[in-house]
Amino acid sequence: MPELPEVETTVRGLTPVLLGQRLIRVAPQRADLRKPIPVDLRQRLEGAVVTGLGRRAKYGLIATDRDDTLIFHLGMSGRWRVDPGDTIAHDHLLIDTAAGRRLALNDPRRFGFLDIVPTGTIGAYPAFGAMGPEPLGPDFTADYLLAALDGRSAPIKAMLLDQRIVAGLGNIYVCEALHMARIAPSRAAGRIALPRLERLIDSVRAVLLAAIDAGGSTLRDFAAPDGELGYFSKQFLVYGREGDPCSCGAAVRRRSESGRSTFWCARCQRG
Repeated sequence: MPELPEVETTVRGLTPVLLGQRLIRVAPQRADLRKPIPVDLRQRLEGAVVTGLGRRAKYGLIATDRDDTLIFHLGMSGRWRVDPGDTIAHDHLLIDTAAGRRLALNDPRRFGFLDIVPTGTIGAYPAFGAMGPEPLGPDFTADYLLAALDGRSAPIKAMLLDQRIVAGLGNIYVCEALHMARIAPSRAAGRIALPRLERLIDSVRAVLLAAIDAGGSTLRDFAAPDGELGYFSKQFLVYGREGDPCSCGAAVRRRSESGRSTFWCARCQRG
């Protein structure tokens, strides 16, 4: 599933193609993805000018001069194709700009979705209302995390994946950040002292920024809008490396919980 770095990479790839451009054709190719495509999406977007692009957690945002924002989620297999030439199977939305560029939202498994809402109501959007701060934003601090985790006996990994604690973190990058911070994924969240939380905050940011610089991770054939594959998977310290040696020499371990794998080094991440 595309995670925060993949969505950020996507938004950055779409920005030079869409920002300031008038959308002259918006053509849904089907009525639904994971949920129905809004029936008025075409009407609200055709003729509009894109005024901004952004991201909230794992959701992409495209704002227009009509005070509307298109929200997209890439699901398990979604990606935008820029200037794709002929349409191919699973191109479920086509957008043409006045500059002659074309975008195609391709989603073979159809687990993504599209929505459009008034820009002023974004903060109250159901998926966003209860979300915690952005991990790359100024509100995600060690003091905030200490308060949010106070008294919590749940494992720190589970807490970092809880979107109410911090928005947009996924399994891959949480495994990597916990390893970098030398914190066991099973450690009780409420028992981690402030200095270690400071190290964890730094690790989360470092891992996410490195992944964005590398264009994300090539998992489930993710690619940026220009077709380039992400290469951060070549830098994984523990994720997907069960049995391989950690930098300390110990073997990377793996366990599965509720269909999700946790990778860690028992020597480096003792507490």
